[in-house]
Amino acid sequence: LGDVYKRQIQNSVAEITFTTKGGRVYSAMLKEYKGQDKTNPVVLFDGDDATMSFNFYNKQGAIQTKDYYFEAVNKTDSSVTMRLAADNASYIDFIYTLKPNSYLMNFEIKATGMEGKLASTEYVDIDWTQRARQLEKGFTYENRLSELTYKVKGDNVDNLSAAKDDEKDLGNTAIDWVAFKNQFFSSVFIADQDFNKVSVKSRMEQQGSGYIKDYSAEMSTFFDPSGKQPTEMYFYFGPNHFKTLKALDKGRTEKWELNRLVYLGWPLIRWINQFITINVFDWLSGWGLSMGIVLLILTIMVKVVVYPATWKTYMSSAKMRVLKPYINEINAKYPKKEDALKKQQETMALYSKYGVSPMGGCLPMLIQMPVFMALFFFVPNAIELRQQSFLWAPDLSTYDDIINWGTNIPLLGNHLSLFCLLFSITNILNTMYTMKQQDMGQQQMPGMKLMMYIMPVMFIFIFNGYSSGLNYYYFISGLIGILTMVILRKTTDEKKLLAMLEARKEKKSQKNGGKPGGGGL
Repeated sequence: LGDVYKRQIQNSVAEITFTTKGGRVYSAMLKEYKGQDKTNPVVLFDGDDATMSFNFYNKQGAIQTKDYYFEAVNKTDSSVTMRLAADNASYIDFIYTLKPNSYLMNFEIKATGMEGKLASTEYVDIDWTQRARQLEKGFTYENRLSELTYKVKGDNVDNLSAAKDDEKDLGNTAIDWVAFKNQFFSSVFIADQDFNKVSVKSRMEQQGSGYIKDYSAEMSTFFDPSGKQPTEMYFYFGPNHFKTLKALDKGRTEKWELNRLVYLGWPLIRWINQFITINVFDWLSGWGLSMGIVLLILTIMVKVVVYPATWKTYMSSAKMRVLKPYINEINAKYPKKEDALKKQQETMALYSKYGVSPMGGCLPMLIQMPVFMALFFFVPNAIELRQQSFLWAPDLSTYDDIINWGTNIPLLGNHLSLFCLLFSITNILNTMYTMKQQDMGQQQMPGMKLMMYIMPVMFIFIFNGYSSGLNYYYFISGLIGILTMVILRKTTDEKKLLAMLEARKEKKSQKNGGKPGGGGL
């Protein structure tokens, strides 16, 4: 038995505290990030929030380090050795070394003089738990983006469900690392000799408890009781910042890929974010602009990139609009329901004569989607937006609740986000304008008009708890979309467009020997 003492090591970005009871990490504080009070540094965990026990074995059974008191030796500002001694010449050292200006901490287990005192089994079992604190304002949103994540050796990154209690026994699968992840920060345990016999578990915490998830992991890794070869491991206590995590792979033959903790979307969308969005965002941020202005410029740039596809979509709808009088004639010719097939056939024949396709605007719209979706995944995971204010929003990484009524309303919550409301209003205005131009209320599209109005209203309920930065992006994007459509409408001479279609029809007719035919976009 012994007394519990705390020992601290630190560098410019992190301060790690250890306890002699179990020789484990007791707390992790990040100096460059603030908690919800925006005054004190972020503390990922402290005290009983987290536990870690190593199980060594002898003839009597398991030696669980959580039940033993270590002695702190060889302490410097950035390193400490926690020693569990059997006698003066026999001990197990836990050696912790915090790298300069880094969130990565080396962790080495080395036995000295323990031959005969430990079983010859070349492994150590590990039990690790952590109650992940609620570090952000919005419980529901942070909870959605907090999940237990792990990387399979030589394979991809996987995770437990963030939406429910979940657990998984990974059997003999070799695992490179296990992460207890919050929205913007993670505690990661990494093994150079891999983890085996891994079992992971995630439990939901109640809103108001101060915690998001209750994580636990059981695993084994290599251990040499003779002390000839140390067990090499690492801890990462730090931000989920893509380039910070990516840099940890520099010089490594086998990549950790901790940057996968920053979810950037499906493969194509992830590629866009990784190689384009992040670099452009960092370039704009380097100007010293506020994050709201950075998002504004980024949104304008996105709109410029997709403008050719936007123009093609608009021109497709414009062609349909100038042909509407001919379509009305066909509708008048076949007023009966039983003539619907004839009406459809004659309508398609008309489009074919003029070289117009009703689906001509669909492909350009699909081409735009990956670019728009890229920011949908990037913005909620951009730690740079955390606690950055803009206009009335005090924090672009969470909701801007201009109205808060305290009581939870199903689907809506306990607040109303102004950027979300503005985003929904611009969607309604955009829908009204688009439908007016395309005459979407025609008989052949029953129910479409109502659906087009319902969706923008639903966005209030869907996005009310999302980050104000994301809603701001969609709001600005919607405004630019309306402005673009108005300008295109003002600058499009529909008489000339109809004359062009008539000329195309005549040319096709001559090419076919005076017979109608062909098709096109």
